[in-house]
Amino acid sequence: MTRLKERIVDLIEAVGPMPVDEYMALCLFDPQNGYYTTREPFGAAGDFITAPEISQMFGELVAVWLYQAWQAAGRPLPATFAEIGPGRGTLMKDMLRTWSRLDPALVAGASFAMIETSPRLAEIQKQTLAGQNAALAWHQTIDALPRQPLLIVGNELFDAVPIRQFVHVGERWRERMVGLGDNDELRFFAGAGSLDPTLLPEDASGAPEGAIAEVAPARVALMSVIAGRIAAQGGAGLFIDYGHLQPGIGDTLQALRRHRHEDVLAGPGEADLTSHVDFAALATAVRPHGLRVEMTTQGEFLLGMGLIERAGALGANADEQARQTISDAVERLAGPDAMGELFKVMKILPAARAA
Repeated sequence: MTRLKERIVDLIEAVGPMPVDEYMALCLFDPQNGYYTTREPFGAAGDFITAPEISQMFGELVAVWLYQAWQAAGRPLPATFAEIGPGRGTLMKDMLRTWSRLDPALVAGASFAMIETSPRLAEIQKQTLAGQNAALAWHQTIDALPRQPLLIVGNELFDAVPIRQFVHVGERWRERMVGLGDNDELRFFAGAGSLDPTLLPEDASGAPEGAIAEVAPARVALMSVIAGRIAAQGGAGLFIDYGHLQPGIGDTLQALRRHRHEDVLAGPGEADLTSHVDFAALATAVRPHGLRVEMTTQGEFLLGMGLIERAGALGANADEQARQTISDAVERLAGPDAMGELFKVMKILPAARAA
């Protein structure tokens, strides 16, 4: 039994079963034994590979979108270009290189922020970004950013923010809890707490017995903070994650370890726990701030930003092997059977403009 599992068992024995969001938070962010605080999850040697690790083209095109949004806002300076949940820092490195080529005056006049809660990951990011000729700073929260226009990106951020789950039992939706079965094994239970059915998707009324519904108040709260900052200070946001554009019923909680799925209760702290992002719910947190929301798939976004053209330019003077690598990256990032359809993109823009 791992140390984190021992702690979870002790907590359940002391106070009873815990909600799914509490279990997720412990597994991912426990200071001593949490997944993101103790492990190197990214890349081929880790548990999953994010889009920036697949190809530099992803970061380049994201940088172009943020640059265009900054231009549409009137090229304000000072301004902050930020990434929230920056992983190893690969995306920011690719963006800074792109901005330096597009507009050296931007890199000289803007500030660049990494919003990271894990001290361990922040150190890895600092190694990745060592030697960058830019005003880089690390912050733990959105509120710590300078009060100036904000151009922000989050890639695979919201999928790791804990969710609550509810199970359909009889006429009620009861909160799904993590408790103890035989031999102190973790298992799911239907708790006593219930949910107002009006907070669920429209198709919940016809859900079968045992169906799972997910709500994510922590995600909505975070998005509201980001939208509030953009509304107050100006700017734009770009958020990319796997999920769905329309709400629905279903259990999307999953554990990923060494690029394979496993039981979400099997190894607390040893696997990445995520769930699909409900982009419609995030949009409801943005619109009250008077901002415009546009949503699409990752494939449509990247192709619209010039992925094919950029791939052609990179491969023009490359050998056959390098061209094949570039072609494979295009398919993986934008192909309908790969990340192109599964991953969605949400753009947050001033109400008067669209991009």
